[in-house]
Amino acid sequence: MRSFLFSACICLIVSCTNQTDQSLDSAPTLANYFDFGDTGVQAGGVKLLPISTPVGNFKVWTKRFGNNPRIKVLLLHGGPAFGHEYMECFESFFPKEGFEFYEYDQLGSSYSDQPKDSSLWTIDHFVEEVEQVRKALGMNKDNFYILGNSWGGMLGMEYAFKYQDNLKGLIISNMMASCHDYGKYAEDVLAKQMNPKVLDTIRQIEARNDYSNPKYFELLMPNFYHQHLCRLDEWPDAVNRSFNHANMEIYTMMQGPSEFGVGGRLKDWDRKADLPKIKIPTLTIGGKYDTMDPEHMKWMSTQLQKGSYLYCPNGSHLSMWDDQKVYMKGVIKFIKDVDQGKMN
Repeated sequence: MRSFLFSACICLIVSCTNQTDQSLDSAPTLANYFDFGDTGVQAGGVKLLPISTPVGNFKVWTKRFGNNPRIKVLLLHGGPAFGHEYMECFESFFPKEGFEFYEYDQLGSSYSDQPKDSSLWTIDHFVEEVEQVRKALGMNKDNFYILGNSWGGMLGMEYAFKYQDNLKGLIISNMMASCHDYGKYAEDVLAKQMNPKVLDTIRQIEARNDYSNPKYFELLMPNFYHQHLCRLDEWPDAVNRSFNHANMEIYTMMQGPSEFGVGGRLKDWDRKADLPKIKIPTLTIGGKYDTMDPEHMKWMSTQLQKGSYLYCPNGSHLSMWDDQKVYMKGVIKFIKDVDQGKMN
């Protein structure tokens, strides 16, 4: 038995080393990949990073995986304020490719500080927060990739508009470039796919501003979330944890209480005309059953200077879960192509 286990471990190390050799020659061994250069107490890659704001100093939670001087991916979660947890699926794919990547809870989310000053919850704040995170993690234009899903995709765009000279590549996952267009798609397409009686009840609850009514969530879960957010019969634990830990105060303030469009501080956000300003290699991702219009996200890729598009035919808003093979294969290919200069 010991001999078998020893042989299996050797085979695993050789296999992983070979995979890493093919992906990136700058980190050819497992020992290098898992060497974060830490001193003192080891913390499994977790760091609380200081964030300076006009209303005080706070800390945000990050977790590092791997060591690759050429490829460093920062994951930007959605919501706003839904936390990193539903993005844990990348742990099953990126390490095999030798990518260095970071899970990150934006201020106000999950494991990060949760200040109550509502003046913080703006696009400008989060853009500057990402820039501070980038600096703290030592990323630069030669290795820094952003992968943002939903609100994280909006944040990734906004970061690129201001700081794209610090970026190597951008992935806009399941996010349109206009909240107005998103709301129109929700009304004209998604709402009409719903059972009219169910939709009527949902509309009545919204008209009364009775969003805390448990009936609202009970109707949305099978008729909207399971159709357009994540189509897996049983939601993964990571997705459920994100829902359970979501900061709904921030979410409602920025996104609004209704799932049919945006009614909060982001309701007038529209960057369609500015897309041609993004000059770095950028991948947009859309799913057939998404809450966002996949045709709009395909169009976005044509407006970018170095845009490409990934379509997930079985995917919804969380295509990284319900069309996982297509999603991950496309994302990994994009990152490798950028790394190898094929997107320049």
